[in-house]
Amino acid sequence: MKYVFYLTALIQIPVFFITLYYIIISIFGIYKGKRHKEFEPQKKFAIIVAAHNEEMVIGHIIDSLMDLDYPHNMYDVFVIADNCTDKTAKIADIHGAYVFERQNDKQRGKGYALEWMFQNIFSMKKKYDCIAVFDADNLVSKNFLREMNNKLCEGYKVVQGFLDSKNPNDSWITASYSIAFWSSNRMFQLAKSNLGLSSQIGGTGFCVDVELLKQLGWGATCLTEDLEFSCKLILNGEKIGWAHDAVIYDEKPLTLKQSWKQRKRWMQGFADVSGRFFFKLLIKGIKDFDITALDCALYTIQPYILIVFGVSTILTFTQSSLNIPLNVFLIKFLLSSALGIGDEMWNIIMIIQFFYTPALLLLDRKLDLRISLWYIIYPLYVLTWIPIALSGIMNKNNKEWTHTIHTRQISIEDIENSCENGKESLA
Repeated sequence: MKYVFYLTALIQIPVFFITLYYIIISIFGIYKGKRHKEFEPQKKFAIIVAAHNEEMVIGHIIDSLMDLDYPHNMYDVFVIADNCTDKTAKIADIHGAYVFERQNDKQRGKGYALEWMFQNIFSMKKKYDCIAVFDADNLVSKNFLREMNNKLCEGYKVVQGFLDSKNPNDSWITASYSIAFWSSNRMFQLAKSNLGLSSQIGGTGFCVDVELLKQLGWGATCLTEDLEFSCKLILNGEKIGWAHDAVIYDEKPLTLKQSWKQRKRWMQGFADVSGRFFFKLLIKGIKDFDITALDCALYTIQPYILIVFGVSTILTFTQSSLNIPLNVFLIKFLLSSALGIGDEMWNIIMIIQFFYTPALLLLDRKLDLRISLWYIIYPLYVLTWIPIALSGIMNKNNKEWTHTIHTRQISIEDIENSCENGKESLA
């Protein structure tokens, strides 16, 4: 059964080094960093909210945007009522947004809607320095534009804000989503920012310089337009800044079925983008010694990494069931042989790994009793990524956009009250 050993080594060793890379990166997210200089409001913003049949939630995001702690004469709120058949446009108008209605059955999806709206912004008599993009189910912290203004005045042309959750305790799925986003914010986005690497656009809650957008063009119309535009920026030498205190509250899917559909769409988009950008980024990274490009190239192949991780797990259990004289996990066997790591030390490493994510969540005050209980079954959510990634890869050529229905009518005041109660319970 030596072939099982060699096959397992071929799969697990790359997984180990990729995991080690991300663990090392994440360490740099422990330290939040010093507060940067506060700039006076300088940038004028066009805020775009992309909406498709969002009458249930559109009013709340407009209300939160209208109440931002930023001079009101320096930003305007626009809503794209994209192929809407409900009252989204009417409600958005009542709440004070400038509404642009779009009907196009052939070019469906957020990417196409943004492309269309950007051209409308460019042609207006009133000129803006930057464009901020949100989804209709979002809520926005009052300091959002001030934080964006600070990062933009530092020299960044594109900035991503902190993606938070407005319904973390609705179900085990929303809790798992929230844990994933919170940990990603700290372990990857903030960590990469601290290292001088580029963060990634998260689909919503980001700002882009108007002149840069005109120069490069949007052109991101796939199922993961955020990843596509991130790759385009990095290939053109731009780094995406990270604003850790500019918070966007996003509605997470309530059920596994809803979650599966959304994450499958993400994996389809990832597989599509990696096929078009991975080698371009890899070549740029090697040719220019550009670590940022190499890091982004690795990020684009997440579906394939997940599949390899799944195969690695299957091979591990195969070894165990066939009674091959190896430890259950090959890497443990190799490290034990090379470094003399005994079972006790290995168990300590495993315990530290399990509590590492909750420890980081504490730094952002996201860990309470309920989330701690949800975290126990969080590994189940992680495992569901494996079949979802496989399905996404197999269907990467299916570009049909699917709409996630949002139903949670939560206001920014509800979020603020919840945050205050959370701080009091922690105190």
